[in-house]
Amino acid sequence: MNNALWLPCTQMQALENNPPLHLVKAQGNQLYDQDGNAYYDMISSWWVNLHGHCHPFINAKIKQQLDTLEHTLIASVTHPPILTLAEKLVAITPTSLTKAFFADSGSGAVEVALKMSLQYWQQSGQTQKTKFISLEHGYHGETVGSLAVTDIPLFSEQYKDLIVSQIRIPSPAHIFSPDDIPAQLHEQKSLDALERILAEKSRDICAIILEPLVQGAAGMAMYSANYLLGIAKLAHHYHIHVIYDEIAVGFGRTGTMFAVEQMLALADADKQDDYCPDFICLSKGLTAGYLPMSCVMTTDDVYQAFYDDKVEKGFLHSHSFTGNPLACSAALASLELFERDNVLLHNQSLIQAMAHGLQQLADANLPIKFVRQTGMIAAFTLDFSQNLGKAFAQLCLDQGVMIRPIGNHVYLIPPYCTTPAELGHIFGVLNRCLQKLYDDIPQIPQGSSQAIDLP
Repeated sequence: MNNALWLPCTQMQALENNPPLHLVKAQGNQLYDQDGNAYYDMISSWWVNLHGHCHPFINAKIKQQLDTLEHTLIASVTHPPILTLAEKLVAITPTSLTKAFFADSGSGAVEVALKMSLQYWQQSGQTQKTKFISLEHGYHGETVGSLAVTDIPLFSEQYKDLIVSQIRIPSPAHIFSPDDIPAQLHEQKSLDALERILAEKSRDICAIILEPLVQGAAGMAMYSANYLLGIAKLAHHYHIHVIYDEIAVGFGRTGTMFAVEQMLALADADKQDDYCPDFICLSKGLTAGYLPMSCVMTTDDVYQAFYDDKVEKGFLHSHSFTGNPLACSAALASLELFERDNVLLHNQSLIQAMAHGLQQLADANLPIKFVRQTGMIAAFTLDFSQNLGKAFAQLCLDQGVMIRPIGNHVYLIPPYCTTPAELGHIFGVLNRCLQKLYDDIPQIPQGSSQAIDLP
């Protein structure tokens, strides 16, 4: 291990006896180590890669941009790629989202949305609005503002003296509900808890922020679009903002380009603008996993609250590499691939293959529970009282499949270049490794586990 390197989300002491995987190249959905061993990247390299590694079309677009303009600030400056990207994002998101503000990371996008919402209310004469609501088990990043709306103590407990306390409501995800409560009833109970808070405190609340459909770092905890519609109705009635953190689920992961589309499809046509979130945070898949970039989509109503002749009323939030032309070119190339290759339609066959693989696991009498899927995200939970996620991941890695369980929650988020046949092979590996895990440790008692490990 290189003594100069300090890795994120890693206990470095653990690497003394278990060196990190050393990757030297990648192609398509496979990663290669220094010995030439290949591994299927079934976590899309921390949920970012969409179309596969070293995609020739994206590579060519970045190389072309590299010879033209590699970087410039965008404070009172623009350049062609960022203008085009902003227009493209406005065109593919709901019609009420007319403005794109760029940042450099998912956490940065969340910070932008929180600050915009707070400043909007301050500049609209409602200075008492200073609080935010978020979901239990939610994750929105690891900067100080984003940690305030994150509910995973592993990330926040050490920094509690820095963090402003915010309001939590129960997660609607069924994996957190009592066993005897149906999913629909559990979601309604979460909405009821929100309504009680809004009835009492809405005048003090800026916004509710949530990961739509899938709470990623909680272990791919899933819930329905009906819950999102319920949130939209309550927020509209009580005049608070809604922030969708689509950082992990945007760009096709849930089966539609954005999760918001599934909520709006349930709403009456004349209410869609009313129920559209005021902010959508995007990152990860925005550049197809190539370069750091994030974006917050928002409305003209929000924009107008900052439009003034006083500098201090502008939105004074910036990142040195905001709107980097190389990142913009990667994002534009990715969006072009969505259109050229009809990616969302193509992914339907992959979604079906993943559903088939999950069903086979569910039917095989293996030690798993909570088998679940939302679009291109498939997950199940190991049914052991001990946290065996890391042991299971190592068994899979030995068979050429890279996964990264969160505690006992195992998930697959494959790149879109993966084929149904490859998914069949990968689910076969999961099946064999589950059986081996079970056979090798028969004395471990079975039961529920809420172990949360690093995502």
